Amino acid sequence: MKKHPIEELIEQGEHQQLDFKYEVSDSKKIARTLSAFANTDGGRLLIGVKDNGNISGIRSEEEYYMIEAASKMYTRPEVPFRATRWEINGKTVLEVYIAPSIDKPHTAPDKDDCYKAYIRVADENILANDILMRAWQKAHKSEGILLKIGKPVEHLFVYLEEHTYITVGQFCRIGHINYFTAKNILSDLLALRILQYTFIDKQIVYQKTPSATT
Repeated sequence: MKKHPIEELIEQGEHQQLDFKYEVSDSKKIARTLSAFANTDGGRLLIGVKDNGNISGIRSEEEYYMIEAASKMYTRPEVPFRATRWEINGKTVLEVYIAPSIDKPHTAPDKDDCYKAYIRVADENILANDILMRAWQKAHKSEGILLKIGKPVEHLFVYLEEHTYITVGQFCRIGHINYFTAKNILSDLLALRILQYTFIDKQIVYQKTPSATT
């Protein structure tokens, strides 16, 4: 007997583009997941699925309305979503799809109700840092970005020829620049897609994009 497409998804386990929720009881909390998916690579929420992959099913229409409230009331700008109900072995799973956004950063309230932007790393929602926020904002600018190829940028490219990634602190040291200048250059390079970010050792770090030529 062929497996249901949702069962095949569940077998993948939670990852950067897939999250399981037994239930939705807090629209603000789920808004962080919407923010993280939209700000990263998009993804799917499967409501009515336990962390271990067992299908429990949703209990009522309330789950959909909690997602809708998360989207409309607690994400800025609003994160759109598409919801589909699936019947699997007599139980209902709500699949919520969030596309990767071109309007990032999307923010959602943290535990103190301060609106912050999140990114999705593996199966976790992580706070975006100031460099990512600047890069996203610069990418929207219609006048473009003027990048000065000075000594710090040259040192950066040489470093990345020999190392997989660089931290802000390392860039400050090899470029002989202050933290503010390092953040500004890195955000320019991210906005231009010369660099990309990744998450290593519990911190956001930067590496050359595979297509970048220097």
